[in-house]
Amino acid sequence: MKRGKPARRPELLNHDDHIIVSTYGPEYRGTVQYYLMAGDVFRLARLQWVMSTSMLMTLANKHRSSVSKMARKYAATIETPHGPRKCFEARVERTGRKPLVGRFGGIPLRQNKKTVVTDRRLAPVSTKRKELVTRLLAGRCESCGRVDEVEVHHVAKLADLGRLGNRPPWADLMAARRPKALVVCGSCHADIHGRSPVPALTE
Repeated sequence: MKRGKPARRPELLNHDDHIIVSTYGPEYRGTVQYYLMAGDVFRLARLQWVMSTSMLMTLANKHRSSVSKMARKYAATIETPHGPRKCFEARVERTGRKPLVGRFGGIPLRQNKKTVVTDRRLAPVSTKRKELVTRLLAGRCESCGRVDEVEVHHVAKLADLGRLGNRPPWADLMAARRPKALVVCGSCHADIHGRSPVPALTE
């Protein structure tokens, strides 16, 4: 809609008529089927009018025609459990095969109390841990190799490590591995910053 009125959808103008109708149809059908258990599902007649008008305006704009002509061209009637219902259909005939049918509407707006909602169990998604998280969980100092509580030493850029041959071993290790973070124990981290290590707390 635009300014409170149904409007055409320019992004669909380059598609054929079957695709345009097939785009509106599932969007409308999905919304209606979601609300079929509601007691006032009949209120979706307003949605049906807005979407069908928008669809016909899009088709009319594509063919430089009028909405009424498009409505007459694609009008159809289908049988439903509640009797015949009017809809719009765009067909693509195929030799030796069933035609492709794009349909909009034709869904009775009546409450369906027997609808069964089936919540599908989502398939488990395995996400790969980031390398730094894996290194932290290993709990091993990458400088001295000691297994202990570890910390992470960061550098803004590898150029801050200095020139080769004029830097400490931990800087050579970071330059060789090309990370901007080095997992180290508390003692090695203190040595990197040139301060005394903090003694471990004991009970």
